[in-house]
Amino acid sequence: MSHLILIRHGQSIWNLENRFTGWVDVELSENGRKEAYKAGHLIKELNIDFGKIYTSYLKRANETLDIVLNIINLSNKEIIKAWELNERHYGNLTGLNKDEMKIKLSEQKVHQLRRSWDTPPEKLSKDSPYHPLNNKIYKNIPKYLIPDTESLKDTYERVLPYYKKNILPNLNSNVLISAHGNSIRALCKYLFNLDNDIISKLEIPTGNPLIIELKNDKVKSAEYLDQSRSKDLIIF
Repeated sequence: MSHLILIRHGQSIWNLENRFTGWVDVELSENGRKEAYKAGHLIKELNIDFGKIYTSYLKRANETLDIVLNIINLSNKEIIKAWELNERHYGNLTGLNKDEMKIKLSEQKVHQLRRSWDTPPEKLSKDSPYHPLNNKIYKNIPKYLIPDTESLKDTYERVLPYYKKNILPNLNSNVLISAHGNSIRALCKYLFNLDNDIISKLEIPTGNPLIIELKNDKVKSAEYLDQSRSKDLIIF
């Protein structure tokens, strides 16, 4: 029996401003740092060790993880960074305010672009300063792998192979992943065997560790450590 802890980064400055963020590398807000500190103390109370620790390329997930690891006295532990764990790419919605887009496109259309399984926004121009091709943190990723936009299905199709190849073999011990709302939703779709309609309803709160007990890659139990900010996991 082992544990997989998934934590969405604390609130970012663009979460606070209600903007589509995706692959843009924004920092945590002050509240996001507070969420990360609380997450660290909740994980510390479990008194468990971690064999492997993973995060994305994005600083909001990295900073959240750094805060957590400092609190649980694992700041010297090796951290594995994978672009495959990045947030979903929001295409030409990147940087735009979600409420303003509801007025411009309709609430129904924005909901479809945010929550549908396989409908991506329009592509982001490669000339945009928000395009990952224009950010040096992605310089070692083959250009053909860098998306212009993604649906949740697209996100799933990069998260899941990485999980099966790199994370699953290490689940004979406890694993910690600091990632993003949609990369975690993609992983939860697989772990909890959620269909394409149900996954659209799954919300992942910022800075609230989700602890999953696994046996032979099967979920035995799952709960949020901060019950005051827990979301419905739909499955239990």
